[in-house]
Amino acid sequence: MAADTVPTTEVERDARALHGADDQGAHRIDPSEIAIGVIIGRTSEFFDFFVYAIASVLVFPKLVFPHLDPLTGTLWSFAIFALAFVARPVGTIIFTAIDRAYGRGAKLTIALFLLGGSTAAIAFLPGYESIGIGAALLLALFRMGQGVALGGSWDGLASLLALNAPENKRGWYAMIPQLGAPLGLIVASLLFMFLISALPAEDFLAWGWRYPFFVAFAINVVALFARLRIVVTPEYAELFENRALQPAPLLETVRSEWKTIVIGTFAPLASFAMFHMVTVYPLSWVFLFTEETPVRFLMIEAVAAVVGIGTIIASGALADRFGRRTLLGATAAAIAAFSGFAPQLLDAGQIGEATFMILGFALLGLSFGQSSGALSSNFQPRHRYTGSAFTSDLAWLFGAGFAPMVALWLSSQFGLIAAGAYLLSGAVVTLVALWLNRELASTIG
Repeated sequence: MAADTVPTTEVERDARALHGADDQGAHRIDPSEIAIGVIIGRTSEFFDFFVYAIASVLVFPKLVFPHLDPLTGTLWSFAIFALAFVARPVGTIIFTAIDRAYGRGAKLTIALFLLGGSTAAIAFLPGYESIGIGAALLLALFRMGQGVALGGSWDGLASLLALNAPENKRGWYAMIPQLGAPLGLIVASLLFMFLISALPAEDFLAWGWRYPFFVAFAINVVALFARLRIVVTPEYAELFENRALQPAPLLETVRSEWKTIVIGTFAPLASFAMFHMVTVYPLSWVFLFTEETPVRFLMIEAVAAVVGIGTIIASGALADRFGRRTLLGATAAAIAAFSGFAPQLLDAGQIGEATFMILGFALLGLSFGQSSGALSSNFQPRHRYTGSAFTSDLAWLFGAGFAPMVALWLSSQFGLIAAGAYLLSGAVVTLVALWLNRELASTIG
């Protein structure tokens, strides 16, 4: 369809009237504007993600599973945590249909209000003492609502940014969306750190933990308008059209692009497994099995995330110089080496914990910085938008969804070295995927 016939809603038309014209009647396309929208959107999503992740360790085992021992309660909490990743592909299916019928603005509005609403609903969650097992069922329902919404919040801006990048700057532009992860973690960690420090433990568990979920809703509203400002203007609609970033039916996309989807799912597995091994999992291990206070470890996480920002930025320059495939392979090999010794550092006192986190985030930044959108140009133009979204869903599901639960169970049963073995398996899968797919090598190398 032509750009001027893209389906619109009243909200989209109002936004276009407000933002879609300058003195010459056109809104100039600027890659930096796309980058700002991408960073705001990803930061809001990852803030939601980390608020829930931190609460999964510090709050939900006591609030929802007080009848279980702390380890079992945390494992059940992580099982519910994984439901969002299971629900994300469902969200992609639902919201792709909404996108095709009513436009990207309507899709984003509904998805982000569902995300914010599900997140805010968790803030009102009653505990096991009030409604018994119903607390766990409600938490699971709200978590699945978050997952469906995350599947629908795919706006294509990251792919648009990568496709509009200069030939010699594609690695640099590819890392920009990934900055949202450490930024979201820093804000979430510092907010929880403040609340735990400022409130007695009883007050924090009774009501203090709920505030970050309200904040997440407010941030989602801001992110919604920041992203709508970009995607609903006529010029950006035309740019999406020209870059073939319009939604296609999912079944048609899978039938046509299944090989690219499979490789795209497993190529970043080392990075996505590493993601949870240095964010969610270590907090659970330290909280359950050491005398370390949550406040100090959350500060370590925030500092390590700053290191991650630096290495994500560095990944852009390195990928442009040596090739993205080379960087992905080198970092997967480095993660494999890291898995052999680093998890044991979590049992080596405060210096060991800090060393694990800083080294881990340094590696994560180099790997994660280039893990997104590596296959966008491999899809046929008609299937690029839907294929990229669905591949991202599957990569997060297989690479990260169950990582905290599996790593915590393995390390509690067989020691920290078992968590390292789990991380090693992700690195091996990435190396195999990169080696097998010669088309990927020629496209992103």
